[in-house]
Amino acid sequence: QVQLVESGGGLVQAGGSLRLSCAASGLTFSVYDMDWFRQAPGKGREFVGRITWSGNSADYADSVKGRFTISRDNAKNTVYLQMNSLKPGDTAVYYCAARHQHSIQDDYWGQGTQVTVSS
Repeated sequence: QVQLVESGGGLVQAGGSLRLSCAASGLTFSVYDMDWFRQAPGKGREFVGRITWSGNSADYADSVKGRFTISRDNAKNTVYLQMNSLKPGDTAVYYCAARHQHSIQDDYWGQGTQVTVSS
């Protein structure tokens, strides 16, 4: 059974930092690209960024570019989202998702972790 478990969310002041983790199990982690999404209250799901299966490349939404960094440790089956210079607009539930390198959509999703940024 595939599981993606996010952790590291919480309450932080504007300008602060948080690091989210997403631990994967039940899949061959090293062949999956990993995505981060977020969903703010009353809004649709927003793509945050993606790291390739090898970790050699990452892409980000314009809204987080330069502030957020995605990394992964294939030996630990874990992907990370380092969030710096947080803004109140970053408040959302953050989800990780796994996309097989040959898939056209995300195959597995985590349950999400809440990030709240106070002004």
